[in-house]
Amino acid sequence: MAKKKKATKKAAKKKTTKKAAKKKTTKKAAKKKVTKKKATKKAAKKKTTKKAAKKKTTKKATKKAAKKKTTKKAAKKKTTKKAAKKKTKRKPNPAFMKPLEPSAALAAVVGSKPLPRTQVVKKLWAYIKKNNLQDAKNRRNINADSKLKPVFGKAQVSMFEMTKIVSKHLK
Repeated sequence: MAKKKKATKKAAKKKTTKKAAKKKTTKKAAKKKVTKKKATKKAAKKKTTKKAAKKKTTKKATKKAAKKKTTKKAAKKKTTKKAAKKKTKRKPNPAFMKPLEPSAALAAVVGSKPLPRTQVVKKLWAYIKKNNLQDAKNRRNINADSKLKPVFGKAQVSMFEMTKIVSKHLK
């Protein structure tokens, strides 16, 4: 009887080991299937990522090229601006600096020496301020006194008209 029990135990062990082996093989087969699926998924992902990477690199390349173009343009603009800034030192117009002879009427106010147009206007304003000839209500108007009346030709002149009228008295 003991031998039968041992035989049945051995048979049971063999069955269980066969079942375990079958389970292992099925598990291995399932694992292989899963790994194959994973491998195919990974391959698909790699393809898509490669395509995306190619797109990104082409986009980046085009962006970089565009940036380079814009930076080159910006650099050109900056250099032109710097050149323009260097030219900001203005030279006075030689026509303004040319000494002109004032008429007899204007000479009574500014003097008889030949003066540039700018200096004539400067001296006229000095005379106007010294003698308080600006209109009290409308400061743009200048009231002519006995010396300025022959220059202006009327009793009151606006400051914008004044330079036009004075230019007629300079030769």
